[in-house]
Formats: sequence, structure tokens, C-alpha cells
Amino acid sequence: MRVPKQNRSEARERLAHDQEQADRLPELLEAVAEAERALDSARAQDAPSEELHERGLTLDTALTEAMRAAYAHERVLVGPKGYDDRIVRRKRLARPGIKQATEVAEVLLTARETHRLHGIQGVPRRAV
Repeated sequence: MRVPKQNRSEARERLAHDQEQADRLPELLEAVAEAERALDSARAQDAPSEELHERGLTLDTALTEAMRAAYAHERVLVGPKGYDDRIVRRKRLARPGIKQATEVAEVLLTARETHRLHGIQGVPRRAV
């Protein structure tokens, strides 16, 4: 069965957008490492809870952007047919290179969720 031209052009547009995100992955991973270092440094210096909260949110944002870029990289590796055809997508996801890209994305997802559960410092509420 042929894919209509409209779907093919939409898939190419989405692929181009995902390629832009995927190209940013190395710099986003560096931003994650930098945010982790800043949070660890603040914890080591017994920074106030407001500063720890802000640095935790910065790390959360960096992890989220890196995770999205990693999943975009996975979609780029699958190719444009993977956007419209679930069978093609499943077959290509079984390839070793794409499995490795998926693993990177899932590690980032797990790190983000763990950080959201345990890593963001709560800020005490002030009495009115």
C-alpha cells in the first residue's frame, strides 16, 4: 500500500524538525552534566533551599530537553517511513544502532523521573 504524498511530505517535515533536535543532543548532554555539577556544588556548600530548588529545576529542564533530543535522534534513525508505518517502525527499532539510541533516551527519561521524585529540593512556604 502506498503512502499518500501529503503524509510523505508531513513525515519529511517532522523528520527535518527531529533532525534539528537530534543535532543538539551533544550540547544538551553537556548542559545536563554542567547542571549536575552546579547542583552538587551547591549541596556541598550547604546552599539555601531556594538556591537548591532553582538548581534542581535547571537540571530538570536540561534533562527534559536532552531526553526529547535523544528520542528525536531515535526517530531520525528509524527514518521517515517510521512516522506512518508502525510495522516499519517496529522492525527498525530492533536494529542495534537504533536500540542503542533508544537506550540513551530511556536512561535520560529514568534520570529525569528519579530527579523529579528525589532530587528537587522543596522550598518551605512562608506564613502570610
